Amino acid sequence: MREGYEGTGPGVITPDGCAVELYARLPVGEEPDIIAAAVPAGAHILELGSGVGRVTHPLLERGFTVTAVDESADMLARVRGARTIHSSIEGLDLGERFDVVMLASFLVHAGDEDVRRGILSTCARHVAHGGCVLIQREGADHHTDVPRERVDPSGFTVRIASVRPAGEGVNSVHAEYVFPDAVWTQTFLSRPLTKEQFESALAEAGLRVDRYLTPDGMWVRAVPSA
Repeated sequence: MREGYEGTGPGVITPDGCAVELYARLPVGEEPDIIAAAVPAGAHILELGSGVGRVTHPLLERGFTVTAVDESADMLARVRGARTIHSSIEGLDLGERFDVVMLASFLVHAGDEDVRRGILSTCARHVAHGGCVLIQREGADHHTDVPRERVDPSGFTVRIASVRPAGEGVNSVHAEYVFPDAVWTQTFLSRPLTKEQFESALAEAGLRVDRYLTPDGMWVRAVPSA
C-alpha cells in the first residue's frame, strides 16, 4: 500500500486504497452529461484514472471513443468496449494526442506535488491542438465540512468521517461507504487548492482555464496556453 493510503473491505484493494468491488457498485452521476456538453460529439477521450469504467461506459454509449488508463489492472479488467492501458498517469507517454483528456476523481489534488505536476504534464502532453482537458476539482468546503454524509438514492451511505493534517498543505481524508451488505473505507492524501493555486498549477503545465463548467467550479475545461 502506498504511504498515507489505506483501504478496507471485501475484495481487491488497490495501492491507493480504492476497493475494486466498491467502485463497481457506485452509480453514475452527472459526470457523463457534463463531459458530453463540453466537448465535440464523437470526440476521442483519453480518460486518466478510469477505474472500473463507471464513467467510461456511459461515454461509450454516447458515441465517444475512449482510451482508459489506470494503474490498477484489477480495475481495468472491469472496463468493456474501450482501449485500456495499464500505467500510472504521471508516467504515461503514448506519443499520441487526443481531442479530450479527462482527469476526474479529484486527481489534481494529489498530496505529492511532484505527482500532481507529472499528472498535469501528462494532460498537456496528450491534448491535441484545438483540444481540451477536463478536470474535476474538489468543492470549496471539501476539507472543512466534516464530518458529513450523503445517503444515495440507491441505498448506501457515503461518509467523510475525518480530515486531518498530514504534512505541509496536505490532509489525510478518511471516507466510509456503507452498504446494507458490506462496508468499505478509504484513507488518502489530498492537497486543497484555492482557485488561484489551481490556475497556477495549470499554468506551470502549459494549460489555462477556458471556462468553469459548473456553478460550483468543480468541473473545469482547460486548454493549452499556447
